[in-house]
Amino acid sequence: MPDGAQPVLDVRDLKTVFRTRGGEVHAVNSVSFDLKPGELLGVVGESGSGKSVTMMSLIRLLPSPPADVRQGQVMFDGTDLLHCSEQVLRDIRGGKIGFIFQDPMTSLNPVFTVGFQIMEPLRRHLGMSKEKARVRAVELLDLVGIPDAKRRLKDYPHQFSGGMRQRVMIAIALACDPKVLIADEPTTALDVTIQAQILELVKDLRQKLGMAIVWITHDLGVVAGIADRVMVMYGGQVVEQAPVKELFRNPQHPYTRALLKTVPGVIGERPEKLNVIEGQPPILYAQPEDCSFRDRCPQAMARCATANPRRYDVGNGHDVACFWDPATGGERNA
Repeated sequence: MPDGAQPVLDVRDLKTVFRTRGGEVHAVNSVSFDLKPGELLGVVGESGSGKSVTMMSLIRLLPSPPADVRQGQVMFDGTDLLHCSEQVLRDIRGGKIGFIFQDPMTSLNPVFTVGFQIMEPLRRHLGMSKEKARVRAVELLDLVGIPDAKRRLKDYPHQFSGGMRQRVMIAIALACDPKVLIADEPTTALDVTIQAQILELVKDLRQKLGMAIVWITHDLGVVAGIADRVMVMYGGQVVEQAPVKELFRNPQHPYTRALLKTVPGVIGERPEKLNVIEGQPPILYAQPEDCSFRDRCPQAMARCATANPRRYDVGNGHDVACFWDPATGGERNA
């Protein structure tokens, strides 16, 4: 990843709301981040923290209603994805930005062969003939490690194992050589050995193709192994972001620290029970005006109940949205 490179994706002040019978749920609240060419950004947080909704909001994949991307700017190749036409967005989605979903069995169409599903974006976005698209589809299946690729083009999704279906999803996402690949927990449903194979595959493909990747996951071990930078989300907000080594060495937010403590160690004495974060993530029926984590936070102070902390720069490419300063054990001087 070149130093000082212009971001390939630049997100500013993104807000997404869901209209429900119980009221409006503020799922994404003023999220800002960027993605450099060739960078792998890991996005972590509990279920309900806003990771997937944020990334689906970027390319307008959420059904509206109930979703309403109410505010923000998402700049990609000089185009604001939130305010461009549907035609322009369709050309970018699947072409310049690829998306891998969590469950390949529900993402792949069961009534079409995998060959047809890989060839479709090639013909739609690149204008390839059927024969050229077929040749490229075989190359893509080879690239993602599916043996006997030419024969398997004629197979249907149910004829593949879970790991192979996920490889097919990766092949579809890579078909048009995207500049950005968004992977939404693509290994969660797979067993550990297949997960390791998929991670190695993605690292290899990233090196070969030089694309930027956003990797959404619950697994901090995965993030430690593949990410350049980590973004921690809670309550629909970015609470901390830093280069991966800096984050693991020097976590600043109490939520990040709690997440890291929940990871079981493999060296040293084992604890009698695993650490847990008490309580549940909030359901935000109003724009948060205080710290969303304060009810679960051991370092909560009076100020946390009256203001929602902005992100403070703490150096080394590291910022955190928290009033507590771990260096002094007291309130941050800012």
